[in-house]
Amino acid sequence: MTSSISRRRFLSQSGVLAGSSALGGSLLLQGCGGSSTSVGVSENERPKMPSGIQFGDITDNKAIIWGRSDRNAQMIVEYDTSERFANASRIVGPYASAATDFTTRVDLSGLPAGQTVFVRVRYVDPDNARIESETLSGQFRTTPADGSRAVRFHWSGDQCGQGWGINTAFGGMKIYEAMRKRDPDFFVHNGDTVYADGPILAEVKAENGQVWRNVVTEEVSKVAETLKEFRGRHAYNLMDENYRRFAAQVPQVWQWDDHEVTNNYSDAKNLSGDARYTEKSIATLTARGRQAFLEYAPMRYYKQSEPQRIYRTISHGPLLDVFVVDMRSYRGPNSTNLQTAEDASSSFLGLEQVEWLIAGLKASTATWKVISADMPIGLNVGDGKDGQGNALWEAVANGNDGVPLGREIEMARLLSSIKAVPNVVWITTDVHYCAAHYYDPAKALFTNFSPFWEFVAGPMNAGSFGPGVLDRTFGPSVVFSKAPPIQASSPFAGYQFFGEVNIDPRTKAMTVELFNLDGVSQFAQTLPAVGT
Repeated sequence: MTSSISRRRFLSQSGVLAGSSALGGSLLLQGCGGSSTSVGVSENERPKMPSGIQFGDITDNKAIIWGRSDRNAQMIVEYDTSERFANASRIVGPYASAATDFTTRVDLSGLPAGQTVFVRVRYVDPDNARIESETLSGQFRTTPADGSRAVRFHWSGDQCGQGWGINTAFGGMKIYEAMRKRDPDFFVHNGDTVYADGPILAEVKAENGQVWRNVVTEEVSKVAETLKEFRGRHAYNLMDENYRRFAAQVPQVWQWDDHEVTNNYSDAKNLSGDARYTEKSIATLTARGRQAFLEYAPMRYYKQSEPQRIYRTISHGPLLDVFVVDMRSYRGPNSTNLQTAEDASSSFLGLEQVEWLIAGLKASTATWKVISADMPIGLNVGDGKDGQGNALWEAVANGNDGVPLGREIEMARLLSSIKAVPNVVWITTDVHYCAAHYYDPAKALFTNFSPFWEFVAGPMNAGSFGPGVLDRTFGPSVVFSKAPPIQASSPFAGYQFFGEVNIDPRTKAMTVELFNLDGVSQFAQTLPAVGT
C-alpha cells in the first residue's frame, strides 16, 4: 500500500536541479492540470516518445527522469506519491532538440525518503500547447533515510553483443523482464551498454543449427562511426519492450566500458588496419561515443567543471554506498602490463580517480560499500599480442602470478589504502559468464590488504564465453562459476546472468545471488557485516 503526503508538504520538498546548460532549465509549477488533449490533431502532428522513459541515479531524495521525443517539443513531468495523482506536482521541463538527439531529463530533488513516487511524462509542441504526445507512466522507490527497509538491487552488463540483437520470436531481451519481476530498488549497468563495434544483421547462425533473427535498423547494421550511428545503438536497445517496461519501473545506474566506442580501446588504440572503419581517429570516435552515452544514460551529470565525468558515488542511506568507477577514460595503453613503477603507461583508474575512491571509501558511514567496476580485478583478459609475440592485457591482471606489476601496482596501492575499511564488495561484468571470486591475502603474492569478494554477472543478450583464468597476485579463488560449454554461445543457450544484492536492515547482512535470464538462482552467498 502506497502512503501519501499532503500536497503542501510534497511541494515544499520538491525542486529541480538543471543538469547542464545544454539541457535547458526546468520550472516547478504548483498545480497538476495537464495540457488539453490533441482534439482535431492528426497523429503525424503529435510528438512521439519512441524510447519510453527511464529513471536513474536514485537516492533518498533525488531521481533523474529521462525521456526522448522524436522532434522539437517540451518535456512535461508530473509526479506524486499516489497513483491517483490527486496532489501531483508538475514540472515544465527542458526542450527536446536535435542537439541531444531529442533526449531530455529532469533532476528531481527534495523527494520524500522511503516512498513510491509515481511519474507521468509527455511532450508538448513548442508552438501549440494543444498538440501533445501520449503520456507514459512509471514509478520508482526512494531510499529510506533511516535504513529501515531492506535494500535490493541488481547488476549486469554486456548488452546486445556479438551480433545478438532483439529477437522478438525469442521474446526480446527477456533478462530485463526476469529482473523486473524481482522488483529491485535499482539496477547497476556495469558497462558495454551497447556494442557500437558489433554489426547486428537480420539473421545469425547460432549453435546446434539454430537461426537467430534480429530486428535491424540502419544504425546498427555496421560499426558506429558517426554520431547518428552511436546514438542509434542506444535507441535500438530501447526498442525492446522488456527493456522499456523495466526502465519505467526500476531506476538505473549506468557506467561504461569499451564497446560504447570500440573493442578494447584506449587513447592508443590503432584502427589503421581495421577495414570496417573509415573514421580512424580514436579521439573522434571516443568523443562521439561518449556524447551518445551521456545523452541516453539516465544519469546525473557531474558539476559543470567536469560534466562528462562518469565515476561517482550514489548513496542509498545508512546501509549502502555505491561507488561507480570508470576503468576506461583514464587508462594508459594496453601493453604487456609489466611496468615496475606506477606511471602514465601503467595507469588504469588514474591517479585522481584512485584518490577519490580511497577518500570516499574511508569517509563512508554506510554499512556496505559496493564498488561497481566495469572489469574484474584478477581475471586475465587478453588483448592479442604485440609485434614481438608478447601478450597484451586489457584489464588489471597480466598473466604473471608474481608481485604487482603494471596496472597491478595501482590496484595494490588502492587495496592497501582501504585495508581498514570494512564491508567492501566488488561487482563487475565484462567476461560474459557469472562467477564468485574470493581474494585472500593468505594466498596472495601481495598481502597488504583485507580479504574481499568480487561477484561477476552478465552478459545480457550477448554471446557467452568463459571461464577465464585467474592471476594469483592478489590471491583470488573461484568459489563459483558458470560458463557455456560452447564458446560464443547465443542467448538461445541460456547462459545470460544478472546479480542480485539484498541487505537485511535488521542483521545488516548482505546476500549476493546470481540468476539466469529466466530468473532461476544459480548461486548465493551471505556475507555478515563487520563492525555493526
